[in-house]
Amino acid sequence: MEASGWTPAETEVLVRSMMRAPSVHNTQPWLLEAIPGELSVRERSEPALPHHDPQGRDRAASCGAAVANLELAVRTLGRSCVVSFLPEDEQPDLLARVAVGEPAAPAIEELRCYGAIARRASHRAPFEGVAVPGAVVRRVVTAGGAPGVEARRVHEVAALARLLHFAADTFRQDGAYQRELSLWTIRDERAHRHGVGIPASRIPAGSVPWAGLVRRATDIPETPELERRLAGETLLLFVTVDDSRLDHVRAGYAMERAWLAAVDLGLAAAVLTQPLHLAPVRSALCEDLGLTGFPQALLRIGYAAEADPPSPRRAAEEVLRRGP
Repeated sequence: MEASGWTPAETEVLVRSMMRAPSVHNTQPWLLEAIPGELSVRERSEPALPHHDPQGRDRAASCGAAVANLELAVRTLGRSCVVSFLPEDEQPDLLARVAVGEPAAPAIEELRCYGAIARRASHRAPFEGVAVPGAVVRRVVTAGGAPGVEARRVHEVAALARLLHFAADTFRQDGAYQRELSLWTIRDERAHRHGVGIPASRIPAGSVPWAGLVRRATDIPETPELERRLAGETLLLFVTVDDSRLDHVRAGYAMERAWLAAVDLGLAAAVLTQPLHLAPVRSALCEDLGLTGFPQALLRIGYAAEADPPSPRRAAEEVLRRGP
């Protein structure tokens, strides 16, 4: 048994599970610190995206997603645990602690969602066009519930199509945004099997909303066509009570729980956040949908013809920070 209280094999499970969480531009902006009885998730400061994520909302949400995976790993290893989200001024990089308790058998649902971690990947292509049954959507929505976070299905596709069209056109013409996206795009995928960044093959030159990330070559359909396509999608919106870092972390945690539940139910998914970084889009979405909180992320879910390949990941030693 190591000084952290975990065996090397258990530590590997914890780290690998956390590493498989989704993150903005695949920056993997997290660190894991292990001491006896406690795991801490800290935010890395170096992967900055000033043009995509100027306020760090997506980076904090990415860490929240990693917390969701870490919690499932602890439970799968047969230990009880309590998650506390702790963004605070004294330790701004400390986002969450997982207090590890006594041995306790995991629930079947926890084991199933843990198994979905390795299969989860962003699906930026069209879905098969098969409607997701209402009962399945409700299960995903329920899984995405968390304190201070509401997951709700979006039916107002006309308003959403108009806002996504505006956002896509804005980002396509933004030279600084495009340069930053290019910087984080992996061109030589064979040589870049480990690390950070988005494989070029995973950013299709297709049209919004399927591409998610908007390049200069992205074809933006007219709003009526975009509305038609959105009508065939199942879209979930994650809304928080406030807009603090605590809310951003919680939103990422809730989103990942919903995503893993979707994967376990045979669905694929992808998240859209960049339109919500535009203040006019965010405020109009609140007004058009009658939201009383702050929209943090859109999650597309549906059936895919084939599994999506995983993106590269950092080496484990880059993620684990040994405690005292």
